[in-house]
Amino acid sequence: MKKSVENHFLSNAIKLFKYYKSLGDKTLEQIPEENIHKTINKASNSVAIIVKHISGNMRSRWTDFLTSDGEKSWRNRDGEFEDTIKDKKDLLEIWEKGWACLFEAIEPLEGEDATKIIYIRNEGHTVLEAMQRQLGHYSYHVGQLVFLGKYFCGDNWKSLSIPKNKSGEFNQDKFSKEKTRKFFTDEK
Repeated sequence: MKKSVENHFLSNAIKLFKYYKSLGDKTLEQIPEENIHKTINKASNSVAIIVKHISGNMRSRWTDFLTSDGEKSWRNRDGEFEDTIKDKKDLLEIWEKGWACLFEAIEPLEGEDATKIIYIRNEGHTVLEAMQRQLGHYSYHVGQLVFLGKYFCGDNWKSLSIPKNKSGEFNQDKFSKEKTRKFFTDEK
């Protein structure tokens, strides 16, 4: 049975959300607890603040996703930028709550849901548009986390992609195998 474009998009979007979560997971695992509240300058946010903001956004956007505005009246966005996270355990719990809310909302979606209209701050989006908007938002902030992880870990950082000066080896391995059709995060 041929998969509809909508179903194809939804399954790929779920894989991308999982990919960005895994980058965040691997980054948070590496960052020493003593660095989760540090900033690199007055204009930047700490790891704790970024996690708190991502989680707050996720819980607001994905709670009752198809039936209520994505900017919930109970959300305190400005409060997301106040550092109230106690420790790394608290940070990870907040991180997981946001992602759990997201996946509970999107994993049951079917192709016919893709063009439904949902609202974020009273602005209509199709489900596809809303998911793309949030993929962009979360990848932006996960990128910030990765940057801070590299900064705080220094030489102890374990690469999340192809390590520097290893592209040739990586490509040699890839091209030594038969061509395949799969999503880039799929493993055999």
